[in-house]
Amino acid sequence: MALRPDDQAVLDELDLTYEVASDGFFLAVVIAGFPLPAGLEPRVADMLLRLPPGFPDVGPDMFWLDPAVKGPGGSPILGTESIEQHVGGRTWQRWSRHIGAQWRPGIDNLGTYLAYIRRCLDQASGRAA
Repeated sequence: MALRPDDQAVLDELDLTYEVASDGFFLAVVIAGFPLPAGLEPRVADMLLRLPPGFPDVGPDMFWLDPAVKGPGGSPILGTESIEQHVGGRTWQRWSRHIGAQWRPGIDNLGTYLAYIRRCLDQASGRAA
């Protein structure tokens, strides 16, 4: 499994450091040092994206962060209570966010998915999304 050239270009244009691995049937993209919005702690975390077979025609579901992230004032963030192991047994905080029917096959891609994730993170930080 390999990252599509268009997806690789998105990550490179955003100047993100990343690794690609297989995680079961999924293509795992681990983005190192992803900056998080003010209000979330810590301010930087590694991010895991698990891209399903057929991506981008098949939409992704959820994303994961390491270390676990807390909201403003150390508050828990709804939908992030689960801790899972992926990519060689590494421990990740699952962000249960489901893009579902909002995903537009043939239009959406890794760039639009990262924009969706940023909106989710902004909402969790208390900032307007």
